[in-house]
Amino acid sequence: MSEENKAKKIRKILGIRGMNDILPDESPVWELLENTVESVLKSYGYERIRTPIVEETSLFARGLGAVTDIVEKEMYSFEDSLNGDQLTLRPECTAGVVRAVLEHNLTYNGSKRLWYTGPMFRHERPQRGRYRQFHQIGAEAVGFPGPDIDAELILLCQRLWDDLGLDNIRLELNSIGNAEERNRHRADLIAYFERHKDVLDEDAQRRLYSNPLRILDTKNPHMQDMVNAAPKLLDYLDRESLDHFEGVKKILRRNNIPFTINPRLVRGMDYYNRTVFEWISEELGAQGTVCGGGRYDPLFEMFGGKFTPSCGFAMGVERLIELMKAKGGIDSSKKADVFIAHQGEDALLEATVLAEALRNTGLDVILYCASLNSGGSFKAQMKRADESGATFAILIGEDEISSGQASVKALRAENAGNNQTSVPFEKVADYLVDQIVGECGCGENHPSHDHCIH
Repeated sequence: MSEENKAKKIRKILGIRGMNDILPDESPVWELLENTVESVLKSYGYERIRTPIVEETSLFARGLGAVTDIVEKEMYSFEDSLNGDQLTLRPECTAGVVRAVLEHNLTYNGSKRLWYTGPMFRHERPQRGRYRQFHQIGAEAVGFPGPDIDAELILLCQRLWDDLGLDNIRLELNSIGNAEERNRHRADLIAYFERHKDVLDEDAQRRLYSNPLRILDTKNPHMQDMVNAAPKLLDYLDRESLDHFEGVKKILRRNNIPFTINPRLVRGMDYYNRTVFEWISEELGAQGTVCGGGRYDPLFEMFGGKFTPSCGFAMGVERLIELMKAKGGIDSSKKADVFIAHQGEDALLEATVLAEALRNTGLDVILYCASLNSGGSFKAQMKRADESGATFAILIGEDEISSGQASVKALRAENAGNNQTSVPFEKVADYLVDQIVGECGCGENHPSHDHCIH
């Protein structure tokens, strides 16, 4: 059998279901989101923390709760074959952040505002906006006891939606009180569900005695009337919890943030208490929650630390990306400011020097290199230049080498009045910086208007 036929028999390697590639033409919308998020979080004083993707399995079992769906069904857990450690790909990041804060004593000199971004992993059925490897952006305000930080995190989210141009996301709010209040409610809730056991589906019956609060979050249409009439946790809250919740609502009202009280809103992790919230979009169908969060005062003690009141949120990047794409207006065609085409050995040498000089000014430059699927003629190279979305092309051939001047060609309609000109090699960088900076109009001294966030 020939080597060619052998190669054909090799099985094509495919990606894992639910773990998706993010291709180059998708990157601009991801970068816009990431850059906007970083800018907003910095404006509130949040500092970035990066935690490992792999943690001890016990970290999540202790923090999330052994009877949550994540721990029971969805975690990617395995034994390290070299030392026998029980490890898990992180299904969320709050537990890892708390572990890092405790391990490195980050709160020794006071409270901390932290944020993170990165991939998480849950083994569930892939569907729209919900994948086995998914990405989250989150913030954790550690060491803050008052309702002001709860409200700040919500205000931060609203600013992010505004900066991204997303006006179709609504806020739902609830308080789940403290453990004592939930225990009183839990006893009555179980008794109520026992009286309606014939209505409970298999999932609800499994949770009846282990985690009855999660039954309130059911999406089963046959259970909605029964669940709506169930005892409401808000009716079991003591004065301190009610005052905290009222403090959150006062700040939101004062800042004109609309919200709806949803007494059925709970969070899937055991460590939450008091304020819980979700941001929801109707444009995403059943998977409408784009951001969820709340207060988790008990978590540090659950991990062996001292009492550390904290609050945070996590937002689903893929779901936000869907909303941003639906909004439109994101240009994915521009890959560079300048494309350099050339012919001949001397032209190539000059082109490499010029490309580096342009990059030194901050411009993004694509230098044509020999390609398997493209000829080296100027016509073929100019086709590549146009496909790159570059604002200008530089052509260097024998004539340009002889004259010591590059041919600079405007590729976009806005530059049509100055379509092509000859510029001495030593002046090309200054010429193009002047041309491209002039397009921005923001007043800032940066070379590429594509980088501008003003």
